[in-house]
Amino acid sequence: MKHPLIFDGHNDLLLQIQCGSVSAGEAGFMGAGGRHVDLIKARTGGFAGGFFAIFVPDSGDASFLEEMMPESYDLPLPPAVAWPQAMQTALAQAATLISLERQGALKICRSASDVRSAMETGVMAAVMHMEGAEAIDPDFETLEVLHAAGLRSLGPVWSRPTIYGHGVPFRFPSGPDTGPGLTADGLRLVKKCNEMNILVDLSHLNEAGFWDVARHSTKPLVATHSNAHALCPHSRNLTDRQLHAIRDSDGIVGLNFAVAFLRKDGRMKADTPLARMLEHLDYLIDILGEDRVGLGSDFDGATVPDAIKDVAGLPALRKAMQTHGYGRELMAKLCHGNWLRVLEQTLG
Repeated sequence: MKHPLIFDGHNDLLLQIQCGSVSAGEAGFMGAGGRHVDLIKARTGGFAGGFFAIFVPDSGDASFLEEMMPESYDLPLPPAVAWPQAMQTALAQAATLISLERQGALKICRSASDVRSAMETGVMAAVMHMEGAEAIDPDFETLEVLHAAGLRSLGPVWSRPTIYGHGVPFRFPSGPDTGPGLTADGLRLVKKCNEMNILVDLSHLNEAGFWDVARHSTKPLVATHSNAHALCPHSRNLTDRQLHAIRDSDGIVGLNFAVAFLRKDGRMKADTPLARMLEHLDYLIDILGEDRVGLGSDFDGATVPDAIKDVAGLPALRKAMQTHGYGRELMAKLCHGNWLRVLEQTLG
């Protein structure tokens, strides 16, 4: 099953290209790439595109997946990244996305209509996203430049702190109420993003920061790649109260494929059945309604279920959804329609 086409809430391909684990050229992304997302796998799996994250790594990030295996864990977060280093990294990843567009591999989409047009013409649709705003200076000059380059979605934090707020640690079991919320600059950033029609992503924000955004944002609340805390008590997941707020704002939650945020035991083990993903989808639909749930895979940034492996394996998820009883209309909403609705409301 390659249809309905899937528009996805999060991938980390740009980081993988920058780190050298996948090429941006014919032998890599445009050919038979070695990561979760490349053009050949995308055509095989009916992957139409999604949010391409700009993410600033540090030397400690690589071990996080391996360390999320014990019965419980509380991983220390790396320190904040200095602005000059973050800006250099972010601009390099933005340049990679622009280069891929110039090579004809994808289309950087600045509106919902751009996404629709790309999907209709068979071109991969890419919304430029920033996961953690370390590269954004408090005068917002970098934000203006990146917006001109195509940035249309931004998370104020990854899990480590920024000048804008605090993220949740990688902690299990744990709720998301783990510290202070947005700073004064963080509140200014939310207002500026609203003015510029930049989506504010709640994924990775702690609970206090979530509620700061909920109180101050004029746009639908969006968590691009998060799951239900009631089914997996991980700090990264959303409580029922948070889900109700997203519902009331007419926002959306993208189901995260990362197995540690799906499993009851919080372990990053790939032998996680697709049935576990369906349990989260059912739960999210029950609380949010069928118009406010999408997919937010975290491809190229997490361990996903063995039954999927990469974007070429998305037909297995569609088949499981169909067998589970999801009808054609609901499938279309979950796979791309709900994202398009929220992008229309947010990007203008």
